[in-house]
Amino acid sequence: MNKRLTGLAVLALIGGWSSASYAASAAQWASAGAFAKPHQLVDIGGRKMNLYCSGRGATTVVFDSPSGQAGWNWFKVQPAVARHTRACVFDRAGFGFSDPAKRPNTAENVAEDLHKLLAAAGIKPPYVLVGNSLGGANVQVYAYRYPAEVKGLVLAEPAHEDDVSRLDKASQGNLKKVLAMGEQQNAYCLAAADKGFKPGSEEQANCIGKPADDYGPVLGAAVQSATAKPAYWRAVVDEGKAMDATGEQLRKRRRPFGDLPVLVLTRGVSPYAVPGKPQSALNKAFEDENFAIQKEIAALSTRGKQRVVAGAGHIVHADKPEAVIEAVLEVLKP
Repeated sequence: MNKRLTGLAVLALIGGWSSASYAASAAQWASAGAFAKPHQLVDIGGRKMNLYCSGRGATTVVFDSPSGQAGWNWFKVQPAVARHTRACVFDRAGFGFSDPAKRPNTAENVAEDLHKLLAAAGIKPPYVLVGNSLGGANVQVYAYRYPAEVKGLVLAEPAHEDDVSRLDKASQGNLKKVLAMGEQQNAYCLAAADKGFKPGSEEQANCIGKPADDYGPVLGAAVQSATAKPAYWRAVVDEGKAMDATGEQLRKRRRPFGDLPVLVLTRGVSPYAVPGKPQSALNKAFEDENFAIQKEIAALSTRGKQRVVAGAGHIVHADKPEAVIEAVLEVLKP
């Protein structure tokens, strides 16, 4: 969702909002440039998907991004993990450098695409799968579909099949209002993209913003170019409309993970808190429910753990990349 509109909605409905911090070190800005171009464009049967891998190791770590984001969203984490083993990011259909698909990015479709992508690229299992938000739902479905291939899961603020209904109840109906405004914003941005964004326009500011502030000059330019295209916004809109289908797909698959290592990272900072003010009762109820949902996911494995990441909001790898790196390396251990 667009930060500006969603932020205003949350401020009005729940009482505050803070975005993820993408500010990076000089070394991270330098490595971010590697994500600004396609690497392996792999044919998975009539369309191509972008895959970027680096590093070497017996186990491959694969990252899936939150909704509306390409693989470059992991630019702070993937290079560090690649110093220990092979680490790969990929672009879901319609995002980054991957071709669009005729079907939406539901969890089942993404898992199927990723399975074909890794096989066609010759990236053999075992895998440690890492997902944030929607990406967390996608990698859970992958682990259910292809359990023999998955060595472990790192789930940062992962989506759950009942999170919208439960969190909407905890927020006294406000969450669905925010989500509806996000859908309106995405439709607005798609219409603007179809007409073409004019430099300096309100539409450009609302929908694209200044990616260089988050991704640095080189990657930021690539992000700005990609997010100005109608195909990108069509993928965003379709992915948003498919959220309910993804929830149902995850519900149908849901079962214990057995002894699969599962490490769940939960935010320590509420995106809906008002900085400098005491936590409201509504905000506490919302955050308590979010914590409980993610605790339940971790409990599905006999080797499941939940860890609250102090200082991190919903996009954990943007705010505290070191916490995600540490979690991945922990799950990689024999």
